[in-house]
Amino acid sequence: MAFHLMIVDDSPAMRAFIVRVIGLSGLDVAACMEASNGQEALDLLRANWIDIVLTDVNMPVMNGEQFLRCMEEDQMLRTIPVLVVSTDASKHRIDRMMSLGAKGYLTKPFSPELLRESMEQLLGVSND
Repeated sequence: MAFHLMIVDDSPAMRAFIVRVIGLSGLDVAACMEASNGQEALDLLRANWIDIVLTDVNMPVMNGEQFLRCMEEDQMLRTIPVLVVSTDASKHRIDRMMSLGAKGYLTKPFSPELLRESMEQLLGVSND
């Protein structure tokens, strides 16, 4: 089954890197949407089917914390699993994002294998 995913990061270079890593991971992706902040992501999520969201924390306009809060408040969006992808590896940040509704947390940099494993776990995909 091919998945629809969204990458939310204010850095075009980081979004391109994540797309490349996902390609290397071998995960079956049907579509990959991109947003540069949480507000853009919300607009796209409300208009498109997305199976999983990968989001950064520090972004202009609407940061990752605000984005997760908005997703949790929306009945349709709260069921979409969110994987936080951030350079901030502090316990405080990880705990905070998980308490706001994130289902996983991956620290940059990461390997294609770790990204695939994290995404498969959140999507409920068997890696047989």
